[in-house]
Amino acid sequence: MLKPSPVAVTLSFLCALGVLCGESSCGESSGLQPGQRPGPYTFVLSTGPQRGKLHCYICETADRPAVVIFARSLTDPLGKLVGKLDKAVAEHQKAELRAWVTFLSDDQPTLDPKIVEWGQKHALRSVPLGVFEDAAGPPSYRLSRSADVAVLFFVKQKVVANYTFKAGELTDAKAGEVMKALPRILHSKK
Repeated sequence: MLKPSPVAVTLSFLCALGVLCGESSCGESSGLQPGQRPGPYTFVLSTGPQRGKLHCYICETADRPAVVIFARSLTDPLGKLVGKLDKAVAEHQKAELRAWVTFLSDDQPTLDPKIVEWGQKHALRSVPLGVFEDAAGPPSYRLSRSADVAVLFFVKQKVVANYTFKAGELTDAKAGEVMKALPRILHSKK
């Protein structure tokens, strides 16, 4: 009987870990992994009372539960996912749930009005939208260039779940799967 090599066992474990964390493929991870700490970054807000200003939501979130989405395109499936988060933020005010979307682009002035229109189309009220002015994203997050959407759930300054999707992979069913991670940050023991 053949025994698997230590390398094969390690690769199998890493692939399984990627699937458990919501990764879309075993060959590539994108963004911070569970247990890692989200670092501060600023981005230009496209919506809300601070529109046009740089802001760091990580800085003010502290130990509160939060969901950050990094995205490269304005799609309807993403709008539906953010709509679910928008509703969750309103429903979980006691838990002080926070969520925001950071679009990644080298051309913030061109993308900004499109984000405003997209937010209105999806009736987003509680989730701020903005642009990080580098298509690669904040360096400490190590976002894959092939990732169209990365969703990070964190609480107590630690990532709990990471879901990554290439262009066209985010569907309504997958958005539902992503939302199943919400109780993991809402019901974390203080």
